[in-house]
Amino acid sequence: MSASLMIVEDDRQQRRYLAAVLSSAGHKVDAFQSAEEAHRHLRDGSTPPPDVILLDINLPGADGITFLNRLRGEGHSQPVIILTADGSLQRAVEAMRAGATDFLVKPVGPERLEISIRNTIALSTLTNDVRRLSRVSDGTLGFEDLVAESSAIRETIELARRAAHSDIPVLISGESGSGKEVFARAIHGASNRRGKPFVAVNCGALPEHLVESILFGHERGAFTGAVEKRIGKFQEAEGGTLFLDEIGELPAEAQVKLLRVLQSHEVDPLGANGAVPVNIRIISATNRDLGDLVQSGGFRTDLYYRLTAFPLMLPPLRERREDLAHLAQMFLTRYAAAEGVRLSGFSDPAMRMIESADWPGNVRQMQNTIHRAVVMADGKEVCPEHLIGLSVGGAAAGDDHGMARPRVAACEGRGEYVNGAVRDLAPVRPIRDPLLTDDGQIRKLADIEAEAIERALSIYHGRMAEVARRLGIGRSTLYRKLDELNLTRRRA
Repeated sequence: MSASLMIVEDDRQQRRYLAAVLSSAGHKVDAFQSAEEAHRHLRDGSTPPPDVILLDINLPGADGITFLNRLRGEGHSQPVIILTADGSLQRAVEAMRAGATDFLVKPVGPERLEISIRNTIALSTLTNDVRRLSRVSDGTLGFEDLVAESSAIRETIELARRAAHSDIPVLISGESGSGKEVFARAIHGASNRRGKPFVAVNCGALPEHLVESILFGHERGAFTGAVEKRIGKFQEAEGGTLFLDEIGELPAEAQVKLLRVLQSHEVDPLGANGAVPVNIRIISATNRDLGDLVQSGGFRTDLYYRLTAFPLMLPPLRERREDLAHLAQMFLTRYAAAEGVRLSGFSDPAMRMIESADWPGNVRQMQNTIHRAVVMADGKEVCPEHLIGLSVGGAAAGDDHGMARPRVAACEGRGEYVNGAVRDLAPVRPIRDPLLTDDGQIRKLADIEAEAIERALSIYHGRMAEVARRLGIGRSTLYRKLDELNLTRRRA
């Protein structure tokens, strides 16, 4: 699992070592020699914030603990791994109290470093997910809680922000399972009704003979079986937001009463002597084309124009490719914690399947697919054969009966589990002379040297002493060549 990392280390040799090791492991690395430099980079905002910050305690100017306290004071929540040559218990306690996630004593080996980064990201993902679920329950979920790396969803969020602070009715259109209710909750959480009731109603699941009673309430004795008074969903949402999902399924009689509520801001419970005023905001959603329903007579024209005062189109998951890995990791962490299993992430072939699939069932399909994969996984990673039913290019993982295949070598290798077989994803390339360019000319010595060093870093997992020994050069020479050949910046 690759991540974006920020290194704050004043020791040049340590900084180069960490950057080289982590870059060779596939991470994106930005390295800084002081807290001031790192802080300016974070405040600049031209690049997304890092997934993890690796922070030395002993820094020139502001030390690591001071920098960490400053970050937390400014609202930066990125997990921080403290690096120090002082392994005393007092320093560790001081770092943890300041908000550090882990504490590593230098020198730290590549394996220990990678384990710490993986665990830190998993803990951060789980913490954010718990925080997100908590905000869902108390009506404070906001747009910042949504996974939104893709430009498609960001554009929709920018439109939704404009509507959030108004009581204008919003209609969210989108395919089934694309997250319309979560998006409606984010609009509510960003509005001045934040923290007030958010009541969701699935109009397609309402029994036809009880629609009016459920939505508008009834008095005792209003009809057979009405043994007690019951307030409707409109009154339950008083002061907050009423979310009407699958609004296109609402029966014609209920459409008439809904239109009256929108016009008068009052509801008429069945059997009541008078109307009851309500103060709510209406957000509706549909996976159908309401315009077509209006044309066919299945939906009232006047209600249509009332509900579509501010229409939003939620893009399907296949148009949000940049979000797939983040969503998959979030669900993996959530369900691994729920099932009590330890998984480090997805194998490379599994992640390629996730990022290549069309996800016709959108987020709901991904949730179910990842949950099933967590249950089926029998190792440290989710592999392609665990992604049962996931279709890539017309073929699906798993057999015809929906049962999982046995664990295969594809998990550790470069293959992909497709239609009961492991297919190599690496393209077949013609054999070429490594000393020649594609047009048959001799390659530059610096390029050959850089390729050899990068290959050695990958093979020996960034262990600098081993890399230097295998290349037949000293460690100081290796560090010098990393600088001369610009390898750190190239790999970052």
